[in-house]
Amino acid sequence: MLSSILYKSILKDLAILLLRVFTGALLIHHGFEKLNDINNFADAFVRPLHLPFPITLSYIAAASEIIGSWSLIIGLGTRLGASAILGTMSVAIYHALVTSGFNIYLLELLALYFASATSIILVGPGKYSADYLINEIFINKSNPIDNTLLNNNRVKTDTNNRKNIAKTSRSLEKSNDDKQVKIFEFPFSSFLSS
Repeated sequence: MLSSILYKSILKDLAILLLRVFTGALLIHHGFEKLNDINNFADAFVRPLHLPFPITLSYIAAASEIIGSWSLIIGLGTRLGASAILGTMSVAIYHALVTSGFNIYLLELLALYFASATSIILVGPGKYSADYLINEIFINKSNPIDNTLLNNNRVKTDTNNRKNIAKTSRSLEKSNDDKQVKIFEFPFSSFLSS
């Protein structure tokens, strides 16, 4: 039982936190490098694709990498930031394929950022994020610490509440049996969920 509690509440969210922070921290410098010489980036990466407004698109790419990286690191607007990174990585992968063909040395880092951003979009920000705190405090209007730690201890100590909880849990089980189980929930249903 202890291993299932640790796995569900700590290890999964810790893994998501590590993925978010490392992806953001390793990607952010690419955005700043683009800003250092925006004309060079536009000439090397945007103009060969014959896209309109190469300087503007270069600024958009740099901003999406910088803002998206900070979004992942902090965990605020995580899915939006990951979506911005995913868009930039999609164009970068397309550029690498068009200009160099299937060169694994050019594609490997881009593919890792692409996979990380996709994973974060699909899984969500996790409990160790500002999105989770905003969701719990302002949207659900609950105390995340009280719900996870203190409620379990209060229920075990009060014998009168045990009878009421047993009745409530039986009625909840009955009502849950009546409801349909969601097999798949669209990942963009809530940007502030974990």
